[in-house]
Amino acid sequence: MPSPIPLLLLLTLILRLSAAASSQPPLTDHDSRLTKHRLSHRKAATQPQEHFEITRPLPFSSLTPACTLPIFSGEFGNTIGLPPSNATYYPPARCTWSNVVLHLSAASAGDQYDRIAAVWISGAEILRTSTVEPTDNGVFWSVSKDVTRYSFLLHQSNLTLSVMLENIVNDVFTGVYKVNLTFLYYDIKGNGASNVALSLFPSIQKSTPLNLNYTISSLDLNESPADLILPISATGNEGFWFRIESESDSRHEGITIPLNTYRAVIEVYCSFHGNDEFWYSNPPDAYIGINGLGTRRGHGTYREVVVTLDDNVVGSAIPFPVIFTGGINPLFWEPVVSIGAFDLPSYEIELTPFLGLLLDGKEHNFGFSVSDGISFWLVDANLHLWVDGNVDKVQASPVRLINPSSCIKREFTFHELDGKFEVEGKRGSEFSGWVKSSAGNFTTYVETKLEFENTIQFRNSGKTKTVRQEVEVKNVVTIHADTRMVILSNSVERKYPLTITSSTQPGSRDDTYNKTTTLEHSITEEKTNGRLRNTLVNSQKSQGWMVVQDHNVLSGSSSIYQRYSVRGGSGCYSRIVLAADGLVTNDTTSILCTSSL
Repeated sequence: MPSPIPLLLLLTLILRLSAAASSQPPLTDHDSRLTKHRLSHRKAATQPQEHFEITRPLPFSSLTPACTLPIFSGEFGNTIGLPPSNATYYPPARCTWSNVVLHLSAASAGDQYDRIAAVWISGAEILRTSTVEPTDNGVFWSVSKDVTRYSFLLHQSNLTLSVMLENIVNDVFTGVYKVNLTFLYYDIKGNGASNVALSLFPSIQKSTPLNLNYTISSLDLNESPADLILPISATGNEGFWFRIESESDSRHEGITIPLNTYRAVIEVYCSFHGNDEFWYSNPPDAYIGINGLGTRRGHGTYREVVVTLDDNVVGSAIPFPVIFTGGINPLFWEPVVSIGAFDLPSYEIELTPFLGLLLDGKEHNFGFSVSDGISFWLVDANLHLWVDGNVDKVQASPVRLINPSSCIKREFTFHELDGKFEVEGKRGSEFSGWVKSSAGNFTTYVETKLEFENTIQFRNSGKTKTVRQEVEVKNVVTIHADTRMVILSNSVERKYPLTITSSTQPGSRDDTYNKTTTLEHSITEEKTNGRLRNTLVNSQKSQGWMVVQDHNVLSGSSSIYQRYSVRGGSGCYSRIVLAADGLVTNDTTSILCTSSL
């Protein structure tokens, strides 16, 4: 009979090894959501630190507002599961304005994860943003967004403004987020806003009939705001966004539009969380299952937010991969945050060719889903409508669909923890339809091309992971008169590549691991509106290392280089920022136009 002492020692050793193994995430789960509240060198800081997202100053930000309206001030502590915080909106009295900016300022101190947040007016989203991870000495930041496209709503009185920021406060996570919102109104045109509400429904006040002159209009929503905005959103009990949990999950809402609508655009907001926060780096389920990995971040890397009208696909978007301030390596995002972290982009889909289906006085279902998605995504939308104040009803043709195409290819090979996974996707569509209003008979052509490529490679027994992704999107909208003459044209072409290489190794202690990461991501954009051309290049390069215990960064070092450059009809602007270990080491700005970006 064997002695019980060696058996006891063996059991103790097994338990210690199991505890050490369970304290570390799988080495293949490189992309994490982390906090910095145990970071040792943060104790040297004594003052609250400002964080910022690099973007172009608004063209009228240097002007004095015609009027200012503080609208909301609140704190978000234990807000998980609670409805949004509300305020009542009235436009400022005796104020003439044509453009509006929403200014958000926020601050926090303590320990906390990054959080997603949004602002709605009467259920229509006007800003989606995220927070900075705070420190004991505090952080603060601000966001200024041009919200002129929502002028229809901002002209109305007695509307509910809602702010959602779900947060947890306990003995460990002590950070409370304090948020203030202010509207700034500018009289750029000198004669007030040009598009206001018509008498379409009892709650909407009638104003001067619209001047439907396509030769001077713009397809840009901020330059030519809609006459009516209908939210396509949830009830608001837990925010107005729909929560999509899986690829088979979809959300629908019935909408009836005015019979004198002559243009329609749907604007989609989305963000990704939980097991899909780093969707662009998720391996296939087969790799996870065969290797017995504990991670739930799977289902591959293809994600597409799909919009349907009466169960027919009318458009889609592969979202820009915004990285929140606790993502990949939290040390990267101080004080410069990731592209889009403070102002997540929305995605516009021209629906004018579909007015032949919508203008029948009946309710039609708009739906949202996420291809290959897992838990969870937050999605909602605004339907922007332009109406003809001179007639009760316009005529429209049924949509014409030309050569739609969609293709997704997946290839992967792996042996144990090493392998390569490739996904390619393409979607193309052309829609057209005519609308006859009091301005004439015009045909709208919409062409969309989308290409997606993603490669994940694991090496060194899964300890080294490289993600390469490239997304290209081109949207062209052209409006022709019945003489076939082009009245308006608008083209937007975007590319947003992403490359992440990370290496994870066991740490010097059983309950820690070391991680080194390099990251490059960017967005390039070319907009053509008639003869006007505007270009944007916004790129970030980050590198660094950190020691991690559970979900806490204990120590580390990082640097970031960001280059932002725009040029076009309104001039040029460029800014280059370098930062290391939380401090800006170089910040150069120029408003001179050079020969190239």
